[in-house]
Amino acid sequence: MKQSEYLRYDAVALADLIRRGEVSASEVCEAAIERAASVNAKLNAICHPQFSDALGQAYTPDSTFSGVPMLLKDLAQEQQGQPCTYGSRGLKHNIAPRDSEFVRRARAGGLVFLGRTATPEFGLKAVTESKLWGPSRNPWNTELTPGGSSGGSGAAVAAGIVPMAGANDGGGSIRIPAGYNGLFGLKPSRGRISSGPFTGEAWTGASTDHVVTRTVRDSAAMLDVLAGPAVGDPFIIAPPVAPYAELMQQAPRRLKIGVFTSSPYETDVARECVDAVEDTARTLENLGHQVEYARPEFDGMALARCYLGLYFGEVSTLMGRAKTQFGARDDDFELDTRLIGMLGQSMPLPDYVRRRQQWNDFTRALGAFFQGYDMYLCPTAGQLPARIGELDTPAHLQVAARLMLMLKAGKMVHRSGQVDQMALESLARTPFTQLANLTGTPAMSVPLYWTATGLPVGVQFGAPHGDEGTLLQLAAQLEEANPWFGRYELLEATL
Repeated sequence: MKQSEYLRYDAVALADLIRRGEVSASEVCEAAIERAASVNAKLNAICHPQFSDALGQAYTPDSTFSGVPMLLKDLAQEQQGQPCTYGSRGLKHNIAPRDSEFVRRARAGGLVFLGRTATPEFGLKAVTESKLWGPSRNPWNTELTPGGSSGGSGAAVAAGIVPMAGANDGGGSIRIPAGYNGLFGLKPSRGRISSGPFTGEAWTGASTDHVVTRTVRDSAAMLDVLAGPAVGDPFIIAPPVAPYAELMQQAPRRLKIGVFTSSPYETDVARECVDAVEDTARTLENLGHQVEYARPEFDGMALARCYLGLYFGEVSTLMGRAKTQFGARDDDFELDTRLIGMLGQSMPLPDYVRRRQQWNDFTRALGAFFQGYDMYLCPTAGQLPARIGELDTPAHLQVAARLMLMLKAGKMVHRSGQVDQMALESLARTPFTQLANLTGTPAMSVPLYWTATGLPVGVQFGAPHGDEGTLLQLAAQLEEANPWFGRYELLEATL
């Protein structure tokens, strides 16, 4: 299979070609490896190639994705015998003792693993620039970030290395790279996809796995492969009334959609991000949906503090694991990571519990909103992608160093304005995604808008818990009304 031919197909189509014997799985895999060889040096999307293993990997015939290559994210999504570094020098010796449930199900679905994609350290940023792997780059403009934390996956899929790649989302890490790379990215509901066996609820239930894709049908078919509980999972949610691959082929009912474009944290929103939402709202009206300005009513700064509390606790715990299991030292972690870990260690336990309990406030507020609306529509991100290295400013590093000195001196900083300011700095570029994580509700980024300079701008839709089916139906309707697949041909010609 020629590389040019390979790039024309999504995962569903490639699997169909393989099942019908029109092309072999090894030919498809060779085309993917050829594509990786031609573009990965420019993008640094793949941090751990497994090309030889992929060519020899057996796959399940007559399965959903018989023999189709994919990439796994180097954060969770553990594959037996392979490293899973979380983008950190402190976990570079972490070798998975067994497959995660995500990998087990992907393997059963016929997928072949081409390697692992880069992520920022511990998946902590909306840029993919770790000290371990270096910066990953956006294929639409290699001077820009592909987003994070699934930035390597986003870059690889947009560039055509694979039709889909593993991603996970604890604060926007599926949707942000999807938005920045012109891809479709669905974050499923809490409990839809098992985090087992190494975790019960990833990030206390804020994070979930799935993929980034070029087409809606690939995401729907992969959700069918991945969805459902595993033995020992903490709870089970209701399954869909039919497979998602079938549901998405049905037109959605007439939806009432609330639209907002202002940041929950009162931070600036780029004009292009607002334009993308307003343009999408007009498309929705032309499709017969009811659209009006409305937003969930909740305390945005409280949500930022609650999200940062989760951040602090999870990082300090993971750093402790790296030190205990692998002998990692403080200087094996990046400055921001060390600071966040110290904030986690110094946070009073009652403060952490209060913040975790406050998630209920946001869930109830969003539930009240969904009493009057079927969905919300807002920007995926608040700003266009940052330039590589743009966020590592001297001022930022000075603030981080000053907070670390205060913590080492035993000073309480958690209720200081400096921590609030750090929260806003961390989330200002991407203020729209954390709501779905703390409430456990499904949300998706859809690539419906491109700037005058050719950069994709994603728009985000959110729905009630368990309603991935309606999201996928609307996404498929929008994909048909405003097709985006042809834009990848323009991108491929420039790489």
